[in-house]
Amino acid sequence: MRKIAYREALREALREEMRRDPTVFLLGEDIGKYWGGAFKVTEGLAEEFGEERVRDTPISESAIIGVGVGAAITGMRPVAEIMFGDLTALAMDQIANQAAKIRYMFGGQVKCPLVIRTPFGAGVNIAAHHSQSLEAWFMHVPGLYVAVPSTPYDAKGLLKSAIRGNNPVIFCEHKLLYPVEGEVPEEQYTVPFGVADIKREGEDATIVATLYMVHKALEAAKTLEKEGVSVEVVDPRTLTPLDKQTIINSVKKTGRIVIVSEDCKTAGVSAEIAAIIAEEAIDYLDAPIKRVAEPDTPIPFSPPLEQYVIPDEKAIIKAVKEVV
Repeated sequence: MRKIAYREALREALREEMRRDPTVFLLGEDIGKYWGGAFKVTEGLAEEFGEERVRDTPISESAIIGVGVGAAITGMRPVAEIMFGDLTALAMDQIANQAAKIRYMFGGQVKCPLVIRTPFGAGVNIAAHHSQSLEAWFMHVPGLYVAVPSTPYDAKGLLKSAIRGNNPVIFCEHKLLYPVEGEVPEEQYTVPFGVADIKREGEDATIVATLYMVHKALEAAKTLEKEGVSVEVVDPRTLTPLDKQTIINSVKKTGRIVIVSEDCKTAGVSAEIAAIIAEEAIDYLDAPIKRVAEPDTPIPFSPPLEQYVIPDEKAIIKAVKEVV
């Protein structure tokens, strides 16, 4: 099977859906023909579809999402790009109080098929305002779907499902994933929301990881295998809806779990998954639940300090050894 980069897989999904459905259009800062998006995901799309369907916007996140909500409830399928995930904070009223609640408050008479693509994560030395992982913010808001694809295959399939759905989706990408290559079929396909993927089978411990941490978990699993420890790596792929059953089934098999996420540890993604295991699968555990996450600190600008706070393979291996 061919291999393409994560950004190329996203671009293919956008292109295929725009060709399939004339109501799909893109909007965001610098996404048009002169730049192609901050991470080059939309490169070439303005030339094919024109400036009516690939719209460069002013530097106003609240305006981007406000227009997206309005377009969605009147029958369009907008895909909005927020240049950095941190900047969703500037549009939280439109996201959390409008997009997320409209369908419920109007008794289902109005749909809001809005997709908000945005990159999270640290590792590229752009400091505290552009390096956070805020996925848990959006998990907390009823009415929002939250996607966290870790591979090109999942990125393409989930984005197509997001665009075709009738609910607002926060589509979380990771800056370090854009150049990562993986197998992607040439034929069209979708990946359903709420279905986790077992990226690696194992017997001794379960690692649940998201986004770029999936790749670090897989590297840690390879190292542990050489030491005689068999690790299963589960990728939720979406946080809302969350495939609890696949995670619980893995814990039933291995009896041990380590949860790895790049957001802050307090009240983060790992905290929610840990709570689910504690409530619904504690009888299957042979060791305490372990979490590997960033400390509760802003992301430093200093490259050595930035690397210090980001979870790495050594931290994952240490946590697995503690439970095994």
